[in-house]
Amino acid sequence: MRAMVKRLFASSAVLVVLLTACNSKTAATPENYTAALNAWFVDHPECLLDGSVHFPLETTDAAQTKQMDSLVAAQILEAKKEPAIHITRYTLTTTGERAGTHLCYGHRQVTSIVSSTPPVQANGFLESNVTYGYKLVDTPMWAKTAEVEAAYPKMAEQVSGNAKATMTLARNRVAWVVPE
Repeated sequence: MRAMVKRLFASSAVLVVLLTACNSKTAATPENYTAALNAWFVDHPECLLDGSVHFPLETTDAAQTKQMDSLVAAQILEAKKEPAIHITRYTLTTTGERAGTHLCYGHRQVTSIVSSTPPVQANGFLESNVTYGYKLVDTPMWAKTAEVEAAYPKMAEQVSGNAKATMTLARNRVAWVVPE
C-alpha cells in the first residue's frame, strides 16, 4: 500500500510540474505572445506623423496639402493660405494639441495570434516571429472621419479592426517581450 501511495504522490508531483511549465510566462504560447505585444503597445501609440514633421508646417506639396486639409476638415489643424507664394501654413488647433505633435490616434490591441515561427536562438535569446490580428483602441473621433481615412489609408485599415502585422518577440528569463 505504501508503494502505491508513493507512486501516486510522485505521479501527482510530475503532473503539477508539467501543468506549471505549460502555464509559464516563458512558454511559446499565443497567450504569452498576446500579453507581450499588448504590454508593449500600451506605450507605443499609432501616429500619423513621424518626428520629421513639425508645426507650424508650410508646404506647397499637393499630396501633403491634401492630407493636411483632411485634418483641417476634422478640426485638428488650421490652415492659412498665402496665394502670392502658393504656400499653405498649418498650425495645430486645441484639439490637435491634445493629439500631440505626431497626431497619435490610438494603440494596438491584439485580437488573435494568426501564426508564429518556432522559437530559435538569435541575438542571445530565443526569438519567434509572430503574426497577429489587432484593432485600435482609444481612437479619437477625428481619426474616424471619412476625409482623414481617405487621406491616410494605412490608418483607415488600422481603424477598421481587421489589420494584421508581424513582429519579432524575444524570450528573456521571465517572459516574452518585444526587443528594443
